[in-house]
Amino acid sequence: MKENTISNKIKSIGIFFIILMISIIISTIYLNEKNKKDSLVINIAGKQRMLTQKIAKNIFYLYHNNESQNELDEATIEFIYNLNSLKNGNDLIGVFSAPNDEIANQISKVEILWNNFYSNISKFKEITIKRDLSNEDLLKNTVHSIYKTNNTLLNEVDILVSMYTVYNEKKTDYIRSIQYSFTIIILLLIIYSFSQLKAMEANVKKFFEYSKKLAENSDNQILEPIKIEAEKEIEEATDTINCFINKINSAMTYSTNAVEQSKNASIKLEEINDEFNTIIHELNNSAEVSRQIDKSEGIVIQTQEDLIKTTKKLQDLKNELDKLLNSCKPK
Repeated sequence: MKENTISNKIKSIGIFFIILMISIIISTIYLNEKNKKDSLVINIAGKQRMLTQKIAKNIFYLYHNNESQNELDEATIEFIYNLNSLKNGNDLIGVFSAPNDEIANQISKVEILWNNFYSNISKFKEITIKRDLSNEDLLKNTVHSIYKTNNTLLNEVDILVSMYTVYNEKKTDYIRSIQYSFTIIILLLIIYSFSQLKAMEANVKKFFEYSKKLAENSDNQILEPIKIEAEKEIEEATDTINCFINKINSAMTYSTNAVEQSKNASIKLEEINDEFNTIIHELNNSAEVSRQIDKSEGIVIQTQEDLIKTTKKLQDLKNELDKLLNSCKPK
């Protein structure tokens, strides 16, 4: 499980952004390429419709005029080439085979009609070459059959073009819906990024406010540790400051207690000294007692002086700690 750190959050958001942007770019490139190829396929299917009309037109013209059949042959060859490309695909022109069973079945249906249509064309060409009065009726019936099958073939080719168009539109809509989804995810990720940045900014601001509050502690009172639930980096910085605060608090408490205890001891000694003075005054007629008392009094006075010196040193320690705290304050 990843740690809750600022660097990990930034890295995760950055990786998501990169993945989504790459996905959008790839899908856009794919969509453009597919649109080009699908447009080519639709154009080929649409051209088949034009070729059937061109063939019928040439049949009608050749029926009434004895002209060259080159244009008819070219249109027939092109129709067969395009039909094979739609059915089996053609790497040379970048056309794939039928994308689904429905279109494949329609191509097969067009192919069956074309075979019948092409059979009548071949029959027409043979009769035309040996055209005379004896085969005029056969030629007429063949032309009539060509016109009849041409309309049926034209309708089925129209259906094929419509199928390719609908398929292309559905695929385009699907890819665009994916792009829209990526775009929405990016927008949500941007909103999430802003919220995380705001949260990080708030945590950092809270950290500096606590730090400033500590630096502005003019009474040199016991300092309160910082309590922030934030990213690991801020928590580590908080722990470091809290460790320093705890040490300062411990030293201040110790020095304050020591000073207080030494003051109490000094006051107690003063009270003892007063009692000894009273006793000395009452026993001033006894030389031996007076001598022992003077000796005890000297010890007490020396002890009192030592305690006063100790008190002064502890007070100096406390002053040094106060200076340490004051040095952290802004100037």
